Amino acid sequence: MGMIKDAWQFIFHGDDTAPSATLLIRLMAGSVFFWEGLLKFAFANQGVGRFTKLGFPFPEFTADLVGTIEIVGGLMLMFGLLSRAVALTFVGEMLVAMLSTKITMYLGTSPLPLPAVPPQIGGWAVLHEIRSEYAQLVCCAFVLWVGPGAISVDRWLHRRKSLL
Repeated sequence: MGMIKDAWQFIFHGDDTAPSATLLIRLMAGSVFFWEGLLKFAFANQGVGRFTKLGFPFPEFTADLVGTIEIVGGLMLMFGLLSRAVALTFVGEMLVAMLSTKITMYLGTSPLPLPAVPPQIGGWAVLHEIRSEYAQLVCCAFVLWVGPGAISVDRWLHRRKSLL
């Protein structure tokens, strides 16, 4: 029980000594999640169509849920609200995205369209195509590790709470 309590404390009330510049990492990652979430609603091939091709259960529900999480979570990450919890959620999402799309690309069995130009399958194709998910995962892992930074709603709430 102590480990769960410690994890909860770290994610929701963790000590945050991250520098103000962490804002830049949050803005980069949060904005990409935000607009990718919007794209899932604006273009069927990015939302329900993609989830259908990948074989996700209940693709309409799943696409809408993921799109909503990306929009809301992206905004929360940009503002620095519940930053570690959002970052943890996005780390999980990026792992699912990478595993569900890149293994079949590597094997040449992807239900999604292959890249327009070589490399189209195999390791080099995966390394090229995984760059966005990898960058998102690492940025969110950074925020999860160090916290939201000095310029964040989380820091403001923490300071306000400690003054009361």
